[in-house]
Amino acid sequence: MIVLENVNQSYGTKDVLKNINVSIPENKITAIIGPNGAGKSTLFNAISRMIPIKTGSIKIDGIEINQKGLNVSKLISVLKQQNHFNLKLTAYELISFGRYPHSKGKLNENCIQKIEEVIKYLKLESVRNQYIDTLSGGQLQRVLLAMILVQDTKYILLDEPLNNLDMKYAVEMMLLLQKFVEELGKTIVVVMHDINIASTFCDHVIAIKDGEVAYDGNINDMMHTDVLNNVYDHQFCIREVDGKKICVFHNIEKNL
Repeated sequence: MIVLENVNQSYGTKDVLKNINVSIPENKITAIIGPNGAGKSTLFNAISRMIPIKTGSIKIDGIEINQKGLNVSKLISVLKQQNHFNLKLTAYELISFGRYPHSKGKLNENCIQKIEEVIKYLKLESVRNQYIDTLSGGQLQRVLLAMILVQDTKYILLDEPLNNLDMKYAVEMMLLLQKFVEELGKTIVVVMHDINIASTFCDHVIAIKDGEVAYDGNINDMMHTDVLNNVYDHQFCIREVDGKKICVFHNIEKNL
C-alpha cells in the first residue's frame, strides 16, 4: 500500500499540495482526477519521487521513499506523459530499458527471459524489431507499457497515458491495465481527465482541488452530482448505463 501522511509541497510562496493524507489500495486501479492546475501532476511527481516533498511522509509498503540510498525504481515503475526519444531505437531496445534497475545496462539471462515473456504477453512479436518512430500511437503506448512491465515492480504509476490516443486505443489501454491488476497482481495509479473513463475502468479515485483532497474513495461513490459539482465547480448530470455511472455534459450557461 502507498500511504501519504501530511504531505505538503510548494513552489516559492505558492502552496501546491496542502496536507495530503491518502492511502492507495493494493491490487486496484486508482485514478487521480481534478481540474487543471489542481495539483494532480505535483501529487504524481511526489509519489514517484520525481520531486521532493516539503513536509510529510510517503511510504510504499512501509518503506519511506525519500530516504537516501533507496532504489525506488525497484518499488515503482513510472510512465510520464511526455516521452521523447532522440535515438534510433527498436521496440525491443526500448522495452529492454525497463530492466536497467536490475541489470545496469548489461542484460543477463533472467532479463532476456523477462523481456521475452512480456513481449509475448502483450502480443508485440510483430513489432519487436520495428523502429519506434514508425509505430502508431497505440503500438507505441503498448511498447511503453511493456517497458514498465519488464521493470517488474508491484506498483505502476502513469501520468495521463490516454492523451493523444483515440477512443479505441484509450479503451484498449484501460483494458490492459485491468488485466495487469487481475492477472499480474499490479497496483496502478493513473492521472486522468476523463471522468467517464475513470468511472468505467477504475476502482478507487483521489480527487484534487486547489491542492487539497476533495474526495478519496470508491469510484462509484464519487459519481454523484454533489461530489463532482464540488470538485469541478460545474453542474453535472449523472446517468447509469449497464451498471456504470457516467456524466452527461450539458450547457447550463447560454451566454458564455
